[in-house]
Amino acid sequence: MTHRTEATSQTSARAQRAPSPPAADPRTLAEVQRAIIAWFADAARDLPWRRPGTTPWGVLVSEVMSQQTPMSRVAPRWSAWMAAWPEPADLAAASPAEVLLAWDSLGYPRRALRLQECARTVARDWGGELPRDEAALLALPGVGVYTAAAVASFAYGRRTAVLDVNVRRVLGRVFAGRAHPSAALSKAEARWAGALVPDRAHVEFNAGAMELGALVCTSRSPACERCPVAAHCAWLAAGRPADPAAQQKRAQAWEGTDRQLRGAIMRVLREAHASEAGSGAAGKGPAGSSDAPGGARTGVPEALLTAPTAQLDAEALDGLPDPVRAAVLRVRELGDGERVQRLAGDLVSDGLAVRGTAGELCLP
Repeated sequence: MTHRTEATSQTSARAQRAPSPPAADPRTLAEVQRAIIAWFADAARDLPWRRPGTTPWGVLVSEVMSQQTPMSRVAPRWSAWMAAWPEPADLAAASPAEVLLAWDSLGYPRRALRLQECARTVARDWGGELPRDEAALLALPGVGVYTAAAVASFAYGRRTAVLDVNVRRVLGRVFAGRAHPSAALSKAEARWAGALVPDRAHVEFNAGAMELGALVCTSRSPACERCPVAAHCAWLAAGRPADPAAQQKRAQAWEGTDRQLRGAIMRVLREAHASEAGSGAAGKGPAGSSDAPGGARTGVPEALLTAPTAQLDAEALDGLPDPVRAAVLRVRELGDGERVQRLAGDLVSDGLAVRGTAGELCLP
């Protein structure tokens, strides 16, 4: 539910040399486990993938979508996605353009294409059913350690430690008195956290610890007065000491970044594709996406995104549908032609866009 990027080998090596967290007192551990499970039973958010009948595939889709993305944005997109592609084979048969349109603005659109790669592997090698074994899940395209553990726990009820940053923060504060987890998960921490998972109701414990970190034991403004395990929290008992390393961290900038401009370019391509699809036959994807009649690609002349103002084809710009024109103007506002061209090339290299024979930029 929270994305963790791969650490460098140097960072991982440092993490593996870090000392193990302290062992938990058995009585305290049992009380914390019971409190988190009971709290989750009352406080769990009504997320669509938590409802009865959700398939393991639905759980996997929710985990991939939720990486670094608020649940309020994920929930409606997940519901539309599952209505269109309820099984891996359905997603495997979709066009990349449909997949990217359905992903919309969730961010990091490469995740959408990796999810489709995963669907193709599951359909081809696993008979359309996600494997139950955590190691086999980890071998699927786009599935990392956290996601494999989450599917094993939430979809198949396996006893395993599901360690996103929220869970690591809760466990670290309660049992080790640490304000924030280290950047990289060490083997020692993983073993330690695994020992904290109860033998019974372990799915509820994993989900509850994750929910507690997301809603109460937050990174910047923890609501300790509402925490069900406050009486047992080593960090609270120590006076909530600050983490000197965390104080030096800064939130990643967004305004003016290449990531923002890449997202704006992708919006142009989605709007262009959706406008063409809306004027023709309806597609089967969540957004009504469809390849253009005759197999022609739908896109926008790249020159409209990159040309200097003095050389801009104003007539071609005015001829675009309103949503496409607005998206093009936003790209021009955010970056100069050289930068836009460079990032468009990156999108093509990443498989998120293609260049047509007439100089247009399109969804794949």
